[in-house]
Formats: sequence, C-alpha cells, structure tokens
Amino acid sequence: MKLLAKPKALTVVKPFDILPVITINLKTHRYTNMKNLTYTLLIAFASLFFATRSQAQDYTIAAGLKFGGYENGISGKYFMNKDISLEGVIGFRQHGVVFSGLYEINQEAFNVPALKFYYGFGAHIGSIGQGSYRTFDGEYHYYDSAQVLLGVDGVVGLEYIIPQSPIAVSLDLNPRIELISGPFVDLAPGLGVKYVFK
Repeated sequence: MKLLAKPKALTVVKPFDILPVITINLKTHRYTNMKNLTYTLLIAFASLFFATRSQAQDYTIAAGLKFGGYENGISGKYFMNKDISLEGVIGFRQHGVVFSGLYEINQEAFNVPALKFYYGFGAHIGSIGQGSYRTFDGEYHYYDSAQVLLGVDGVVGLEYIIPQSPIAVSLDLNPRIELISGPFVDLAPGLGVKYVFK
C-alpha cells in the first residue's frame, strides 16, 4: 500500500503584506527616500542638457494643476515661440499663497516627439502666516507672525503630451532660494497635469 505525502499547510498572504514597508526615522532620515528619488531625477535630467533643441511645438497654451513640495495650485503655460515658454503658478499652502513665474527653454527628449525636456528660471512672491516652514532637508523654520516670501526659482523637468489627447503631464524639480524670510536654499519635486489648447 502506497503512502501519500502529507499535504503542506497553505500560507495565507494578506494583500498589504506584499507591499514594501518604508521605515522613516523622524529625526535623521525622515526624507531619505524622497532625497534619493530627487537626486536620481536630477542626474537624469542633467544629462538631457546636451540634447539637440527641438523645432517642434505641440501646443500654444495649457492650463491645469501643479502639485509640489512648496505649494499646490493652478498653473498656466504659454509658448512665445517654438522652444521658449512662460509658466505661471498660483500656489496655495498652509497659511499662505505664492505667485511664481518661470522662463523655460523646451526641447525634445530621447528623440520622442511627445516628450519634452525643459529648464529655466524665474522668481516668486507671496506670504505665509504664523506656523512652520519645512525645507527639503527636513529643517523647520518657525514664524510667530506673517512673513513675506520673495526669492529666485529654477526648474528642470520632463513633460509628456499623451497622444491623441489634450492632456500633458509633467514631472520636475524646483530649486528655490528664499531671500526675505531666509536666506536659505530649498528643493522640491513637482507634478503637473495640464489641458492643452493647440
């Protein structure tokens, strides 16, 4: 008589058990994962500076939403010519609002017509109420009264226009030098979704 092997016990895996767990040390490594992502994107974007400028322009005006490390708000982009654009953002943050303007140079990335690399510079002005301001490195600046925000901005990023749709999605890095309430340097990623008008 042949003996059958004892069936193995089944292991039940809960859906959230397979998700990676990110442990954050609130004192010293609070933003390590975000920093690593930002540095990786910065290196990738920097390599695109040597690409050939694109002579193609896919839209003239776009409007949408911008989600960033500083503020979340409404954005608009206008092409002055084939590779020069102006972008404005009205950003809202806790206890404040900031107006930002950027001059951007756009070019085709990785020989993909729908993918654009852009970089530029600009400035911002706004205000922040009583509270704290957290910088990219996790440092907090505390304000016991309303403060004026005024400084210089930079941007480097990628924008993808979804084929056969009026939607453009962008991912960028925004370095910022805060002058009046600082001075200090900050850096944050940004995500944009725009509706394009051709």
